[in-house]
Amino acid sequence: MKTIIVVGGSKGIGQATVTKLLKHCNVVNISRTVPKLTHENLTHYSCNIRTDNLPHIDDVDGIVYCPGSINLKPIDRLSLDDFKNDFEINVLGAVKTIQKYLSVLKKGNKPAIVLFSTVAAKLGMPFHASIAASKSSIEGLVKSLGAELAPTIRINAIAPTITNTQLASKLLRNEKIVKNITERHPLKRILNPEEVADMTDFLLSNKAASISGQIFEMDCGIVSFKI
Repeated sequence: MKTIIVVGGSKGIGQATVTKLLKHCNVVNISRTVPKLTHENLTHYSCNIRTDNLPHIDDVDGIVYCPGSINLKPIDRLSLDDFKNDFEINVLGAVKTIQKYLSVLKKGNKPAIVLFSTVAAKLGMPFHASIAASKSSIEGLVKSLGAELAPTIRINAIAPTITNTQLASKLLRNEKIVKNITERHPLKRILNPEEVADMTDFLLSNKAASISGQIFEMDCGIVSFKI
């Protein structure tokens, strides 16, 4: 049974990912808050990825880094600290995690890493300057590390469109807004976290053994199609 580290597995996509992986993996969750679910295969460490030292873990076969931010403001209202904070959460936290566990991950069973980008890295949208800049860095990191760590470790990223999670609740605050956002997507739907967890599970698995350095757009058509 593989051991997967999930950073940020207590809410949203991270929680859905932990729930999915627990069916066939040992999961080590690292997050500020304790997950609501309990399981014999689940170990939790309370940790603030930005300020705390990461726990020592002896065996690792995969890493999923889930923390993110949705900091939507006009450029003239975004401070340099906004950009720094978003970069720290989205990029430096991922780098910190990978560096911490790289040596043990290299010894793992067909090891893999999954990070998260956003459709805003490719689709220009107003008020997304800070988050798009951070997530574009994630995509560059995936490409670079995919080459550097081959053939031992695979690394990929998922770039979801808006997903029905607590993080996105301010955007999905009423039925009218949800309908408008849904209609903007050619497939006339948005994502649920379980779908993203399914893709994460696949990318960690041996079924994805030939895939590395890729960004997977889970976009409900909004980046790919113009209809």
